[in-house]
Amino acid sequence: MKIRRRLVAVVLPLALAVPAPAFHQATAAGLPNAIRPAATVPLAAPPSLGMVVSAAPAAKLRFTHRAGCPVAPKDLRLVRMNHWGFDGRLHHGELIVHRRAVPALTHVFRTMFQARFPIRKMRVMAEYRGNDEAAMADDNTSAFNCRRVTGDPSRLSRHSYGDALDINTVENPYVDAYGRVHPSAGRRYLRRDHPAKGMIRRGDVVTRAMAHVGWYWGGRWNQPDYQHFSANGR
Repeated sequence: MKIRRRLVAVVLPLALAVPAPAFHQATAAGLPNAIRPAATVPLAAPPSLGMVVSAAPAAKLRFTHRAGCPVAPKDLRLVRMNHWGFDGRLHHGELIVHRRAVPALTHVFRTMFQARFPIRKMRVMAEYRGNDEAAMADDNTSAFNCRRVTGDPSRLSRHSYGDALDINTVENPYVDAYGRVHPSAGRRYLRRDHPAKGMIRRGDVVTRAMAHVGWYWGGRWNQPDYQHFSANGR
């Protein structure tokens, strides 16, 4: 397969795949704030990750970035890519991450894509007005969101820095310091010895890819956060 190069605002050397034209048609007008079903990618050519990295536009940072956040908008990147869905089909996704996190996450998402690891949906947190509980209940995969730790407002979340990622939040729930499960629908997935589609487990393709780039998994904490990965272990 020949790879066509395209000029974008920022393209990392690792992001070699070029998105299919259908991707640009689906995203050219931007995404509405209303939550809607994930768009499906027509398969006119062999599937590829199709990652494109650009500056994060203000519209994609609404409700998620404010004065006093520990990272400036100029250091954030909008990452557009394809991903496999729970229906076995190709879908579009978007993340906001710190520019320094792009190389690591390029490797991780390419590895997950090649393994066909399914992701329910991948939308920027602006679509949820920055509400982490709403995003988790919707089984959304996301990264940057300048906010306090869900379940512990005394601490600033690592997501505020753009170098933390939550994946398939229902199948990979978070148990806070008070024993509450987030989201509540994730309670059925606390038994990790019963594999389910989209579940992250020790030694699987996701945890191995994250370990390869030096990112840490919250699933190993005393209060497990099975959905959470970060560059510094917090």
